[in-house]
Amino acid sequence: MNSNYSKEEILKKARELELEFIHLQFTDILGVMKNVSITIEQLEKALNNEIMFDGSSIDGFVRIEESDMYLRPDLSTFVVFPWTHHAKEARIICDVYKADGTPFDGCPRNTLKKVLKEAHDMGYIMNVGPECEFFLFHTDERGEPSLETHDNAGYFDLAPIDLGGNARKDMTITLKQMGFEIEASHHEVAPGQHEIDFKYEDALRTADNIMTFKMAVRIIAQRHGLHATFMPKPKFGINGSGMHINLSLATLDGKNAFYDENDPMQLSKTAYYYLGGIIKHARGFAALTNPTVNSYKRLVPGYEAPVLIAWSASNRSPLVRIPAKRGNSTRIEIRNPDPSANPYLALAAILKAGLDGIKNKIDPPAPVTSNVYHMDEVERKEKEIKSLPANLYEAICELSKDEVIKEAIGDHIYEKFSNAAMYEWNEYSKYVSQWELERYLRKF
Repeated sequence: MNSNYSKEEILKKARELELEFIHLQFTDILGVMKNVSITIEQLEKALNNEIMFDGSSIDGFVRIEESDMYLRPDLSTFVVFPWTHHAKEARIICDVYKADGTPFDGCPRNTLKKVLKEAHDMGYIMNVGPECEFFLFHTDERGEPSLETHDNAGYFDLAPIDLGGNARKDMTITLKQMGFEIEASHHEVAPGQHEIDFKYEDALRTADNIMTFKMAVRIIAQRHGLHATFMPKPKFGINGSGMHINLSLATLDGKNAFYDENDPMQLSKTAYYYLGGIIKHARGFAALTNPTVNSYKRLVPGYEAPVLIAWSASNRSPLVRIPAKRGNSTRIEIRNPDPSANPYLALAAILKAGLDGIKNKIDPPAPVTSNVYHMDEVERKEKEIKSLPANLYEAICELSKDEVIKEAIGDHIYEKFSNAAMYEWNEYSKYVSQWELERYLRKF
């Protein structure tokens, strides 16, 4: 995805390709992609950081009296959309700056860059490979999404059982045209559930890629008459969609900082301390990795999603797994994040948690070898294994107590994010669901 274009090269390429529109993209606090579209005539102005927008119109950004915001394009994110035919279009991802020329602290991309700089100052670069799951559903006659899938396939099934295969194939081709290096594409466990994995990159590029990936998947699904959703748990009784985060730290000279061939598990002290930080702060960052009411419908026993805060090299039930590969592939896999998360904030929080572990030499607890789903409460207490928050309210309460994670996202984002989450929780708490009607309407 990363291309080293200069301003002049982008202008030249835009003229050669006869581009008509350029979309200046940025992400709001809740992880929703926003867009200021300009014509080719305005491109030079945009590349000179002169495009302004009204920040007060973006939820959680600024008050009306301080609303002028500037978009600063990251030239390395310039890419032409392969699905536009009539009018050729491209996009550039931007950072949001204030009118005085300083980075806006409500911009999630700026937030991640700040924590990445902290890591860099400690001698580390964070590499991330995500596993993004999603569902493909039919749309009704009005084009609205239904909960009907067009397959009954399971894990790694092929056509003709996996009828979403054609859409997934087109998604893969499109993503490759946009510069993604696709590593795997397959049907997931639940009917209608799919996964496309792309190669790891540094954390900022990966967060950009996740946002681009979700946009491309939705657009290609639409062209197949389908609706792609990254909602964590759209249907009761089947697996939800996760976004497992595979991550490692590299030293500034490119060596894997998590690998030590002399350790019994071939993990370095840095890896153990990072792991200790993740275990310590898992309850604190859950609101950022699992930011919706629906997220916690996925984090329940029995559906392959983690519930307990533990780690293991041998089984997939705990929060953190250590995949078998070593050497330059040594990494940890964090299994609770879901694709509704704002990737910039989720990665900032996960990195900050790990850096806290390294700075303060936090040793992780002993690894678990048995299936944590089968542990009773007594055994969990003996091993001092805590659980992830049970719902969004609990997660926000945990975030409010975790000063390290709050520092990672900054005061502005913490306040706006937690207010939005509490509003969602209060609305949900008041809502009378179909489950309640079926349960109580006749009974009482």
